[in-house]
Amino acid sequence: MATRLRGRPAHAPGATFLSYTPNGRKLVTVGLNGALRVFEHGSDDEPSVIDVITDSHTAVAATNDFIVVGSEDGTVTKYSLLTNSMDQILVRCSLPVRDIALSPDGQWAAVASDELEVKIVNTQDMTKVSYLRDQSRPVKHVSFDSSGSTLAVSCTDGMIYMYSVSSEVPQLLKRVDGLIPMLETDAEATAKVVWHPDGRAFAAPTATRDFQTVSRSDWQRQKAFSGGHRADISAAAWSPNGALLATAGVDKSLALWETATQRLIKVYDDIQNTILAIHWHPTENVLSYTNNNGELFIREDFVPPNQVKFLNANLQPAPMNGEPLAEVSGNARKLVVNGHKARTAEDDYLDDLLGPDAMSEDGVDFIEDDDGAGYAEEPNRFGKRGAVDGIEKMPSKRPATHAAWQPEVHEAFQSGSTPWKGDRRYLCLNLTGFVWTVNQETHHTVTVEFYDRQEHRDFHFTDPYKYDKACLNEKGSLFSCAASSQHPSIIFYRPHETWTTRTDWHTQLPAGEQVTSMSLSESCIVATTSAGYVRVFSLFGVPLRVYRQKSTPAVTCATFRDYVMTVGNGPVGSDGSTRLVYTIENVKRDETCQNDDILALPEGADLTSVFFSDKGDPCIYDSDGVLLILLHWRTPGQAKWIPILDTKTLERLTSGKKEESYWPVAVANNRFHCIILKGGEKYPYFPRPLLSDFEFRIPTSNPATAEEEEDDKEAVHQRNLEEQYVRNALHHSLIQDLVENTNATNAQKMEVPTMEREVDKVLLQLLASECREGEERGMKALELAALMRDRTGKMLEAAAKVAARFQRDLLGEKITQLAERRLVGLVDDDEL
Repeated sequence: MATRLRGRPAHAPGATFLSYTPNGRKLVTVGLNGALRVFEHGSDDEPSVIDVITDSHTAVAATNDFIVVGSEDGTVTKYSLLTNSMDQILVRCSLPVRDIALSPDGQWAAVASDELEVKIVNTQDMTKVSYLRDQSRPVKHVSFDSSGSTLAVSCTDGMIYMYSVSSEVPQLLKRVDGLIPMLETDAEATAKVVWHPDGRAFAAPTATRDFQTVSRSDWQRQKAFSGGHRADISAAAWSPNGALLATAGVDKSLALWETATQRLIKVYDDIQNTILAIHWHPTENVLSYTNNNGELFIREDFVPPNQVKFLNANLQPAPMNGEPLAEVSGNARKLVVNGHKARTAEDDYLDDLLGPDAMSEDGVDFIEDDDGAGYAEEPNRFGKRGAVDGIEKMPSKRPATHAAWQPEVHEAFQSGSTPWKGDRRYLCLNLTGFVWTVNQETHHTVTVEFYDRQEHRDFHFTDPYKYDKACLNEKGSLFSCAASSQHPSIIFYRPHETWTTRTDWHTQLPAGEQVTSMSLSESCIVATTSAGYVRVFSLFGVPLRVYRQKSTPAVTCATFRDYVMTVGNGPVGSDGSTRLVYTIENVKRDETCQNDDILALPEGADLTSVFFSDKGDPCIYDSDGVLLILLHWRTPGQAKWIPILDTKTLERLTSGKKEESYWPVAVANNRFHCIILKGGEKYPYFPRPLLSDFEFRIPTSNPATAEEEEDDKEAVHQRNLEEQYVRNALHHSLIQDLVENTNATNAQKMEVPTMEREVDKVLLQLLASECREGEERGMKALELAALMRDRTGKMLEAAAKVAARFQRDLLGEKITQLAERRLVGLVDDDEL
């Protein structure tokens, strides 16, 4: 039977949209004029008209009983299909509405508009409204999954925001980046997520004019429908059973695909205008669509006769990698929504013959290991076949091959860099700015943006070398790329300012050598390589040092002025993994401060980031969320790692309601600067996240709970003072090391006595707290007085006055004696 095309002028020329009711009995269209048209399926009669006070309608979604319509004036209105009249205004937006999606039960309507937030309003009670505000730009499309528990939000920033809407407060599950194109809200091209009917995957148009499927379990890309359009996709829809796909393009094309093989079945060449919305009839071989000219087309017998078997098959699985093709004949295996096979009559028959335990549900147990090769063994808890619960099975007839044992080596990484997410990744994130790159297949495009745009101007460039590492500071930007068949590994430096015409330089590494990590300071460039070399250059390309690192393979590096810190894999620990070791040296003076010292990481933790603080002290951040700083590192053999913040003990996490982690950025102004990652994310993604900062808090004791702060405020205050004392003493030691070992400025030298006073002030407060507790705490109070660092006697005099105020006469006498002995030099630091 030939396809019969039925075109109807539904509205005034312009953008027109449609929606079928779930039972397929009615089809509703909206457009520029102030009327809504309701077509009866299978009838040639004129449609019913719902006259409305609004016009320029931009979205419609239907249930069997009512429809929800959005317009350019920002109004979202509910109309009854039983009376063909207005029911109520659900919600108003200050800017044009762009899309509306109804949950499968019709209880909730998600509204996308030119505002930055998405509204989710209850269709029965308009006072119940939720807001989604994680987007940084307006939203173009919204779509519920088949269960109504997940909402996909397609934003104009090129990202898909996945929200869980099953709870009272919606939660952001995932940002899917690099999939959909960046579009304006009024563009004819689409970026709408279309959920597959089996619920395991969704698909969306890409910037390369493909229709890409993505698994919802791990957010990984699966099969793609490619080559059907010469321009951007404007609309798409799965058939009700998921076996077929219809897509339309801005190039006035309409394509029909087979889902299982992604085969293009037919391209319809009778399209006169751009199709903006496509809907399959729920039960019949009919496809309807509207275009940008106010027209509705109802294509009966849309699927060719020789392909109708696909449409008549049971629910088919989403096209996923590594899965067998689905059957579409009458013997097709039935699938439930979650993708698991439903039992058939054949299964029941086999159970009667063989017993219910003869065949496992996943079809593995029926395999008989008749030759003892071991291929039918149960997988153990490590996912490997062989031992079960620690008991080795009998050896097979075939001799097993045993691989040589190898230690677990820490992989190399570039601090501040993120992995690819879609087609984008950050190459560098710090307090100066950020560098990010976009994969354009044949080349990359690199963008460098600064926080201080008055000092520096943003720039971007086309990158034919596909740089995979970058550093950024106030002096310049540094890049490196991996070797390829066209070029060796390259290091490229671009200064921000220069007084000569030649502004940048690059150097090529020897053949076969790759950059594994690199760092940029105010005076030098450092790169560790796959050959085990540490290469040091001046800012203008002069090679200063080349030496082989003792601990290999190299892991990462960091620099501050003339100081270079390198990290590599060292001796193997008892757990079979290598212990990381670090070396710090001054490349200008050719002095080694620390040589292959062990990096303080607990068992099972990984190194996440290495950097210097703004005052020049080495810092590390591990996978347990602990930030550490290196004390006394300028003296060989004296360095020790001090934990200055355990992010798991932050007050914002003590309630247990927040699930978040932290991406380290810098240590500056005695604070930890980071990016907060929510929803189980491990890396920051686009749009550019905001920086947060936290005050240091050394883990001297278990953090106080809310109940403790309420019931025993004095004890909590005491613990806070003790932590503050340890923290101030650490800062004093760090600044004292700086002054004693470098050409310190006057401001740095003045900071030493200032920090001494801060330490003594905290000790004085602790002493007062002990005096308040009673005479029995006098020995601890005297110990606190002895810890005071002031040599003028003023702080000890103040301590004696505090003791006198609380009438601790004996304590006051001992403090006075301590002050006298200190003044005459009878008490030294060791005795104290």
